[in-house]
This record gives sequence, C-alpha cells and structure tokens, in this order.
Amino acid sequence: MSKILPKLAAGVDAAIPSDHDEALLVGRVWHSGAGGPSPVALWRGRVLDISRAFPTVRDLTEQVAPAKALFDLLGKSGGAEDIGPIEVVLKNSVCPENDATKPYFLSPIDLHAVKAAGVTFAVSMLERVIEERASGDPDRAQVLRQDIESAMGASIKNLKPGSPAAENLKDTLIGKGIWSQYLEVGIGPDAEIFTKSQILSSVGVGAEIGIHPISSWNNPEPEVVLIISSKGDIVGATLGNDVNLRDVEGRSALLLGKAKDNNASCAIGPFIRLFDEGFGINEVKQQRVRLRIEGEDGFVLDDESSMTELSREPSDMVGQMIGAHHQYPDGAALFLGTMFAPTKDRDVEGRGFTHKPGDVVSISSENLGQLTNRVNYATECPPWTFGVADLMRNLAKRGLI
Repeated sequence: MSKILPKLAAGVDAAIPSDHDEALLVGRVWHSGAGGPSPVALWRGRVLDISRAFPTVRDLTEQVAPAKALFDLLGKSGGAEDIGPIEVVLKNSVCPENDATKPYFLSPIDLHAVKAAGVTFAVSMLERVIEERASGDPDRAQVLRQDIESAMGASIKNLKPGSPAAENLKDTLIGKGIWSQYLEVGIGPDAEIFTKSQILSSVGVGAEIGIHPISSWNNPEPEVVLIISSKGDIVGATLGNDVNLRDVEGRSALLLGKAKDNNASCAIGPFIRLFDEGFGINEVKQQRVRLRIEGEDGFVLDDESSMTELSREPSDMVGQMIGAHHQYPDGAALFLGTMFAPTKDRDVEGRGFTHKPGDVVSISSENLGQLTNRVNYATECPPWTFGVADLMRNLAKRGLI
C-alpha cells in the first residue's frame, strides 16, 4: 500500500460528503485476512462489509434499484459485517503509518469498464487545441493561448455541440485555418468517449497516483464520474482524477492511450453515492468541483469549477457510450470531463503548471466528498498485480460465488 503526507490523516473527515447522514455511500476495502477486496457500505458512522449479499460492487450496481437494495440489506439484522468506524478505516487509508493488516479503502469500482469523455468544457477544449498546436511543447503554449482565445473566446462557452450555431462556428474556424480534431469532438455531434484504464486498475483515496516518467508537462483532471449499469441506467456518482500527459497527447492524439493509461494513473473515489430520492443526476449537474494541489516545494494551486458549464448532457454522453451499438455487461464508470487545465506558472514564467513527485492532489465536492492522492512516477507507484482472475479465485475461495 502507498503512503500519503501525514497532514492528510488529520483531515480524514473531508473525505466524507457534508450530507453523509442522508447519503447511501458504497466503497471497497482490502481485507488482508481474506486476501482480497470486499464491497462496503458507509452507514451511521460505520464501515459495513456487504460482500455476503453483493460479492462485488458490480453486483450491487446491477440491481434494478441499487439504493433500495442496499437500504433493504442494511435494515436486516446480520445483513452486513461491521468492520469498524469510518474515520479509523479512512485514517489507515491515508496516513504514512498505515497498517496493511487492517482494512483500508480501495477504488470503489471493481468489474466496471472505465471510460472517459473528453473535451466537454469550453476552457479545457481550448487547452486541447493549444496542446495540439504546440505539438506538446509548453514553451509555445502561452503565445498560442492568446491567439486562439482571441479567435474563439466566448463564442464557444455557451455553444450546444452539434447545433446549427456550432456548425456555423466550425465553418468560420476552418476559414481562419484553426480547425482542430479537438474542436470536432468539442462542438460537433459526436462526443469523445475513450477507455481511461483497465478493469480493476484504478486506485482509491490515499493511494499514489502515477505520471509516466517520460512526461515533463502534465496535470490532474478532476472530474465527476458516473456509475452506469449494463442497461445504461445512471445509478450513482463519485469523483475521479483522469491524469493527463499534455506533452504526449499534444504530440499526437493517437498517443492518447500512452497519455492516459499508465500504472496508477486513474484515481476514483472515495465512495460511490448511489442515486436515491434525495440525490440524482440533477444534483450531479449542480456540483462545484474543487481542486487543490500542494507541492513539497511549497507550490499551492486552488481552483474550482461548476458542472453547470458542462457542454454536453450527461445522458447524451452515456447514450453515446452504451446502447445497441456497444454493451457493457458489468456496467461502466464514465468520467464526464474536466474544465481544469492549470496554466499557473510553477517554475518558469510562461511554461504553466506541471506535476512534481510528492504533489498532493485533492478533488472535492460538497455531496461527493474528497479524493486525495499523492503524485509519483508510474514506475515508482505500487504495481497493479490483482486482476480479474485473482478476484474470481479469491471470491470462490471465500465462498462468495
């Protein structure tokens, strides 16, 4: 298990949504005694193992009404095993003196496909165009940013993708010679939906998050992540960090896999909030997502964005991901995209932001909690070794399947 800065252990309450007493929260913990993971519910201040009823989180999110199924289970005597207080398990997940023999939180998803939508906010769309034009060179980015913003600016912010107005802007930009593949998916009818990482490879709260050591220009991408059933129903939401290598993707969009899918480069959590009568997609669309980066060199970056600025409807993105054209029998987690592309200079004027090992990245929203991870090189993060075959063997050994 990876280590996190000591100060995080003192603020573990931040990981829990402010209205957690009204929320149905689901996560996963590692059970060293069982040699594998267990789905858990956070209920009345306790962490409850629900693996006897739902061996995987996938089994819960595939229920007709997951929130009701969980609520009914928690109302039964003996329906779940009490692991301990939430704050104890959280502290063991983030503090540097963690005890690997005791439960700690993992990414809250398991068999779900991990997908992501790109270029869904105007600000990040402009930054993708800048990366492309700069061919991954941060030294050219500042000049290009000024030119491109003056050419497009506010005309994109409130544009509905695929609309006649979007088509007219496309014609205008082509005439100016600044059309881009990123603008195609940003304002065109088809969303960019790609595979972020592999099943079971995402990391959870307190874990190290990885950047490829070849990259010298990269950033976090704080996002809301939807949890979707195999039928295409949106059943919950959580937070995620879709780490991006700006220099790698900027050289060629065909390097997206290298820029996005590396060891520990996908963080999800801390918990899934299941949709119920008090919290659903309308509340997700009103979330304000906050980002804080704290470096060991004293660098601090704070930012905030509103999901109200999302350019595409979440239901449209889900419909473009799953349907008659593509099925996900175990469901999926879908990153909704980010408007963050940090441009605050860190070391050299005009070169903007890039990560350094040791950075602590915290992503939070009032109703989804806080996901905190420490940056390291992907080659130095704990390797991903527990795959689907390991999970199946472990569940069988425990008599859960």
